[in-house]
Amino acid sequence: MKIYVLGSNHFMKEMVDVCHHLQALGLDGRIHPDYEAMVAGAMPEKLSRIQNGERVAVKREHNTLRDHYARILESDAVLFINGVKNGAENYIGGNVLIEMGQAYVNNKAIFFLYGMPLGLSYQDEIDAMDPICLFGNLESIKNHL
Repeated sequence: MKIYVLGSNHFMKEMVDVCHHLQALGLDGRIHPDYEAMVAGAMPEKLSRIQNGERVAVKREHNTLRDHYARILESDAVLFINGVKNGAENYIGGNVLIEMGQAYVNNKAIFFLYGMPLGLSYQDEIDAMDPICLFGNLESIKNHL
């Protein structure tokens, strides 16, 4: 079972940690290699640009949406890291919503590491994709595979 780990760049370190944890559980956890590299201290220019307001330019230059889509297609499931960002619990932003839709229409299982976000203008769309919330218990993913 190939599980692709995604989320807001805000959760980059946690995404890498979760991917490693999946692997330690004997699962085929996968993550974009650039996330792994940036967390390890490589690619400092790209990370700096992301953190300093050049996110759109970086996404265009690296064709991020299409790259993630190809990796979603190669996976059996997608695990979204949805912690607290800017005071919002279980944060799901625009990119994650797009990636969720890509996973959903391609019949991939969708997991949230934490709970369901609430009160979003696109709440109905998230709810309709039936993500499975792990409530922080990564080991419980095995019960759903």
